[in-house]
Amino acid sequence: MFSDDVSGPRAGSTPEDDERWLVINGRRWRRTDPSLLPDVVEQLKSHLGRGRSGVRRAKQAGDDRAVAAARERVGLAKNGLGERGAYWWEENEPDRLARAQDALSALEALDVNEG
Repeated sequence: MFSDDVSGPRAGSTPEDDERWLVINGRRWRRTDPSLLPDVVEQLKSHLGRGRSGVRRAKQAGDDRAVAAARERVGLAKNGLGERGAYWWEENEPDRLARAQDALSALEALDVNEG
């Protein structure tokens, strides 16, 4: 039986692991990079939500190109948040901040091209 509970610290995990990973239903998910400013995180999460919504709508419509475009938005946002790509804890902070800004710029360019 599955639970929607978010697990606390796992047996054998270190405090560092708990800062890096979130465990939901036994599955480990990378946490958002804590060095990002709250407004940057908010913008990236907004794009992430729009992308996920776009994937859902495009799948319902059977529009493969729209699914791919929406997934691109999701991927860019998750990369900017540090949830995909290189592990944020293995990069220096300036590179992490630059990654987030680059993702925001790419996402804003998508908005311009869509509009």
